[in-house]
Amino acid sequence: MEMLLKWAIVGTGGVAHEFANQFQSDNAVIEAVVSRNQNAADTFANKFHINKAYSDYESALSDSEIDIIYIAIPHNMHYEYIYRALEAHKHVVCEKVIVLNSRQLRVLRELADKNGLYLFEAMTIHFMPVYKDVKEWIKTNDLGPLKMIQVNFGSYKNIEDRYFFKKELAGGALFDIGVYALNFARFFLSEQPNSVLTQVVMNKSGVDESSTISLKNEKEELANISLTFRAKMPKVGIIAFENGYFTVDNYPSANNILFTSHSGDSVSFESGYSTKRLNYEVKEISQIVLSKTSNPYIDLTSDVLEIMDKVRKEWNLTYDGFETI
Repeated sequence: MEMLLKWAIVGTGGVAHEFANQFQSDNAVIEAVVSRNQNAADTFANKFHINKAYSDYESALSDSEIDIIYIAIPHNMHYEYIYRALEAHKHVVCEKVIVLNSRQLRVLRELADKNGLYLFEAMTIHFMPVYKDVKEWIKTNDLGPLKMIQVNFGSYKNIEDRYFFKKELAGGALFDIGVYALNFARFFLSEQPNSVLTQVVMNKSGVDESSTISLKNEKEELANISLTFRAKMPKVGIIAFENGYFTVDNYPSANNILFTSHSGDSVSFESGYSTKRLNYEVKEISQIVLSKTSNPYIDLTSDVLEIMDKVRKEWNLTYDGFETI
């Protein structure tokens, strides 16, 4: 009989609802949900037909039937919850941004390796099928060297909305939407940038509101990223090689990518569905864990956090109380 990976969801907010709603896999099932509010946990469990509802995280970690923890709670709580899960010998998938800095991630990776566990960031770009198709096509076609990546993300947020501008919850545009843009850039750059330049507009709450980030690596590949929490911008990514460029609309959950050559010829790639973006995460992660194959994404996650560290250092942005490591 095929092995079944049993998941627990930590959190009952909007992202957790979306995750549970899209959850569908032949080799995985949601075994439990965790919320600090028992009524919220019970309501969530009833809605999604989940066996167990816990109001205590430790009870879920002590449940021997749970194999993997999916964490969908505010950024400032990620490190502690991941650490405790890994200590309890549970695999972990955590919503972006996975933790606040690269030092925290190094500690967690060491703990995961020590305990023979997997650690993933729930980054949709890593799992959308169309990106895998394009990566393979790039390998087999002479596009010349990569020259430039341009990527934007603008999402208008009301100053009073939820946690977006709350420093005590590790808010700000970089961690919420910039993580997508930087992952997109790093996914296609052939190596980690060694030059990071940035400009920022800070919100009065003490977190970043809008910014530009410029990256360059030793192969002289460039990437320019524009982010804002106070204006809408199309989520478009451009990947420009010497012999043509890719246009990616809605890049965080893309299912269509267009390549245009110098001569104007085009090739369209279509694969997957944006509405199933979280399901692709579930299926691939479950397969990796069950088959005990290597995690192909954690190094990219580390690279992005290292870029964020450099960016925030330039901004003098720290999250006091949550970055003791």
